[in-house]
Amino acid sequence: MRISGTLRAWAAAIAGVALLAGCGGSDGGRGGGRHDASGHRAGAAPVSNLKRIPGLGERIRSRIPAGAGQVVAVYGRGEDSAEATVELWTKNGGTWDRTRRWTGHNGKRGWTADHRQGDKRSPLGVFTLTDAGGVLPDPGPGKGLPYSRSASFAAPRSWAKSHWHDFDYVIAIDYNRVKGTAPNDPSRPEGQAKGGSIWLHMDHGSGTSGCVSLSKSGMEYLLRTLDPALNPVVVMGDRAHLKA
Repeated sequence: MRISGTLRAWAAAIAGVALLAGCGGSDGGRGGGRHDASGHRAGAAPVSNLKRIPGLGERIRSRIPAGAGQVVAVYGRGEDSAEATVELWTKNGGTWDRTRRWTGHNGKRGWTADHRQGDKRSPLGVFTLTDAGGVLPDPGPGKGLPYSRSASFAAPRSWAKSHWHDFDYVIAIDYNRVKGTAPNDPSRPEGQAKGGSIWLHMDHGSGTSGCVSLSKSGMEYLLRTLDPALNPVVVMGDRAHLKA
């Protein structure tokens, strides 16, 4: 039996809502986050010509691919904390430059090295960044990661209103997903129990269900700046584990 295009679109939309619920989820948090007009964290000046990205121990540095020219570093405040700092580092020859820093959030229960579906913790590790999307148009068309615009990213209106715009912009973190697909593709190669739909997305002022969030201007900057030719990755975890 052939399935009509309308039915396929409806089924995809239903699957998308389920995936979105796995990523964001309404926790009743209020909007916030201390940012200036550009989305920077207060007092965050650019830093240049460092031989190593600060706060990363040898164990985690060894997992960053040699060809990675951009690193989004997510420093969680603590293993059980939802507060984080997000920084963009760019390789310049043999050194690293920090070009931006934002306040953000991670899983509302903190971090884990063994992420499971529904545990409300963000996975520790180093992951590639290959695909993006969202409800809104690509803020840097033709410049950044492949971008899939779709209304299916919209957060359910049953969530708290403060969460409705979480997925206006999304960058997929390549944890238990198929690279080269839209961030809300339902495929989970390692199985459903390992969780998935771990994204960078817009902040609502409190912890997530496993994603990393930052300001709208921060997401716009990343979407305009992350370059597939530079093989961007995200390095994420609480500060103690990242430094170990």
